[in-house]
Amino acid sequence: MAKRIDTGEGREALAAVHAARDAGAKPARAHLATAVRYLLQLLMEKAPGGSVEVRVPPFGAAQVIQGPRHTRGTPPNVVEMDAATWIDLATGDTPWEAALADGRISASGVRADIAALLPLRP
Repeated sequence: MAKRIDTGEGREALAAVHAARDAGAKPARAHLATAVRYLLQLLMEKAPGGSVEVRVPPFGAAQVIQGPRHTRGTPPNVVEMDAATWIDLATGDTPWEAALADGRISASGVRADIAALLPLRP
């Protein structure tokens, strides 16, 4: 993640995403992207490291959790999901186990269970 998201900007984007969803509308792409990146940033602050890659295409990815760091190719521990699922998990709207059971999360590797880090509750 190249650009650091300002806390105020991140919270505003997250509020806009929730407001759109509550109204039954599709969130603006810019708000969705900022909210996803902001929540990934919070995850990186909570669990710094490089042994697990959390991917939320097409908006961002973050390497987290202390341990062996990968440098080339596909990392051994990958968690991937869509933006809506990431926002739901990070804010506590959906538990990890439910999203995993519903197939909304792809998690591979022995360190790919990040349930203990969620929700982030910004």
